Amino acid sequence: MRIDLEHGDLTTSTTDAIVNAANSTLLGGGGVDGAIHAAAGPRLLDACRELRRTTLPDGLGVGDAVVTPGFDLPAAWVVHTVGPNRHRDETDPELLASCFTASLGAAADAKARSVAFPAVGAGAYGWDVDDVARLAVDAVRSWDAENLGAVDEVRFVLSSAAALEAFEEACGR
Repeated sequence: MRIDLEHGDLTTSTTDAIVNAANSTLLGGGGVDGAIHAAAGPRLLDACRELRRTTLPDGLGVGDAVVTPGFDLPAAWVVHTVGPNRHRDETDPELLASCFTASLGAAADAKARSVAFPAVGAGAYGWDVDDVARLAVDAVRSWDAENLGAVDEVRFVLSSAAALEAFEEACGR
């Protein structure tokens, strides 16, 4: 699997799937979540409401992932994952790593060959971007070692120069 890094806007990614740093309600929010919902159009919210009505009545759990169509996004799929919120004492790094591995599994199940991630957890959920970068890169590499060939490319699309630098360091670049 190739790991690419870029400073940019996740909503314009041309990968097969993008990962949404969602909240457990799946009904939109701020930051990455709000930007993805705005760019995907109202059908994304409708799809998330349908998930809540049918398979996820209590919402999406921390570290879990679920896929919806991308609707008006360039990406065919949106993989929604809920990061642990350090402000709510959700400090288990395994839960954060699970956001990346569960998202890759869900994307692979949808037949996505390329997946773009934000720095899940590094925004409003209070994780240090250096920790997120290290955990994310390690989780992606471990998942790939166990699922060889399931996904061809992971792209970390980062909204700040500091996040890009942290991910470059975690990748050994």
